[in-house]
Amino acid sequence: MFDLLRARFRQGTRTSPFPKGDIDFPERFRGLPVLQPSHPFAAGLSSDSPPSALLTTTDAGQQALDVGACLFSPEEAGEYGAAGTVTFSRDYRMASSTRSGLVTPTGEVELARALDERTRRLFGRSLRLRSLVAGSCGGCEAEMTALGNVVFDLSRFGIQFVASPRHADGVVITGAVNRNMRVALEKTLEATPAPKLVIAVGACAISGGPFRGSPEISDGVPSGIHVDLYIPGCPPHPLTMLDGLLRLLDRLPAERLGAMRVGEQQSAVTEAGSAP
Repeated sequence: MFDLLRARFRQGTRTSPFPKGDIDFPERFRGLPVLQPSHPFAAGLSSDSPPSALLTTTDAGQQALDVGACLFSPEEAGEYGAAGTVTFSRDYRMASSTRSGLVTPTGEVELARALDERTRRLFGRSLRLRSLVAGSCGGCEAEMTALGNVVFDLSRFGIQFVASPRHADGVVITGAVNRNMRVALEKTLEATPAPKLVIAVGACAISGGPFRGSPEISDGVPSGIHVDLYIPGCPPHPLTMLDGLLRLLDRLPAERLGAMRVGEQQSAVTEAGSAP
């Protein structure tokens, strides 16, 4: 027994300091994608377009990145002619309250806004969520499960997953919403009491991901369903999910609320590229 206690004391605190303190990501971490005219540390892939719907064109004809469609694969980093060069920054903050907020010509996403004060009062300082897997590979669910471990400890913020939508304040949707899960999605939302939050997690739930355009799926959450929070990734990092949820609940410290400026993103990319 004493040996176990000594080993536990030697291990120290394993929980992430988020949202306070610095966060150390592994070298292989790929954060918010950045579109630049050129960059010396690009992966060097030459192609007209990346192997996803990451590159898009705005209504004004401007080249932009659709972060909601990004698969965060190494093949997406490279030079794409006149469109520019795509690199991955170290910024984990990319959850947005709107779908259009994830389409960015500048390298900055429109980060999630807090719910209105009345809704936050109704939820209080806790949140109960029901997970709905609507045709997923399981990657997003694995990262959501990690939210409950000792490192991220989601429950310390008063947020927990529940077994029934009737006990939930909102529904977290993962997967591309295939034909067989469409009715299940609608019934789950019907069973969740109002006011309810709808959170789309991962590229599949936001845009269809690698299955985009298939007749078997809805290209993510159907357009008729209002989504309160979009969390991009394939799959999203647990801290990306935590950051989005806490922004929604207005629970982040003031120093964490701002978006990372493009210059800071490029600096982070440069540091990552110059690392041995």
